[in-house]
Amino acid sequence: MGTPSDLVCPDCGAEYAAGPDEPWRCTCGHGLEFAARPHPEGNPLPLSQLDTTEGLWTFFEFLPIEKHVTFHEGFTPLVDAPEWDAQFKLEYVFPTGSFKDRGATTTLSRAVELGVEKVVEDSSGNAGAAIATYAARAGLEADIYVPADVKQSKLMAIQRVDARPVRVEGSREDVTAACLDAVESGEGWYASHAWNPAFYAGTMTFAFEIAAQRGWTVPDALVLPIGHGTLFLGAYRGFKLLNDAGIVESMPRLLGAQAAGYAPIVAALGGDTTGEDGERTDIADGIQIAEPARGTQILEAIEATDGDAIALGSNVLETTLDRLHRNGYYVEPTCAAAPAALRRYREAGVLDDDDDVVVPLTGSGLKTM
Repeated sequence: MGTPSDLVCPDCGAEYAAGPDEPWRCTCGHGLEFAARPHPEGNPLPLSQLDTTEGLWTFFEFLPIEKHVTFHEGFTPLVDAPEWDAQFKLEYVFPTGSFKDRGATTTLSRAVELGVEKVVEDSSGNAGAAIATYAARAGLEADIYVPADVKQSKLMAIQRVDARPVRVEGSREDVTAACLDAVESGEGWYASHAWNPAFYAGTMTFAFEIAAQRGWTVPDALVLPIGHGTLFLGAYRGFKLLNDAGIVESMPRLLGAQAAGYAPIVAALGGDTTGEDGERTDIADGIQIAEPARGTQILEAIEATDGDAIALGSNVLETTLDRLHRNGYYVEPTCAAAPAALRRYREAGVLDDDDDVVVPLTGSGLKTM
């Protein structure tokens, strides 16, 4: 590519030059995207002939960012899960224990491209740990704004790589507000997993890997958690790009899972936001987001793929988490949302018993210790 890609607003058409002072969103309030949208040429190689030693950067031809900061992460296992009649993609085996490393490697690579000296991020834990770790890999300073009651294991993951956690009292929205105040005051480049287009460039590779691991075929459906929807939108963008490039010829249905009481996408679709318990869940902190940064885009992806979203309460999440652990998947509570939703979708007839489904398990249980 040579020079970093400029940014453009898909809503109003405004353009912004790439640089360390580029805005974190358009003046119209819409999220920004890369002006460059590279497509690879020619037919894809079968997985057996792909050199995957560079991890997700194997797909560099799709990415509007050059590789600068990496642990060669990616190509997480895709395994059969007979008890769920699905395949699980084990996203919890990344270097920092969550899929957020997909976006961290591309976001920090973008920061290095732009000559950024310090990054700031707000997170309930996993994204903060990933951004802090990759900032350390890049030799950059990082301030990570977190809820005051953040899990100690995630707090330590931030501190031990010499990033500075900034604990904020109040709601998850208060954490974001405090972080944005710092960004607007010029205290760092916003390495946001919710707003920064570089993060979504990384989560797109989730789709590329699934397609490659399945012989360049597309599953009938994906069931994914939705907080800010970084993996959900990454999956949509990745499969759409594969379609646009002529590599595959269909899109999977995108079916979402939200936490009861934190289900704005379900609400927008007219669904029940309270879950089977009728009350707000107190687990699955990774998806307790009341206002997704790119909520409109999530809804557009659901509509475009004949998808849906449902809310899940504490009881079903706890039961599903126990079931996952008994089957050898040592994951954190948020990971229970998508497998629990898969069962609900099948019971409701949204998915047939023989539908081919892939479900990500997004975060390691080691982070709950």
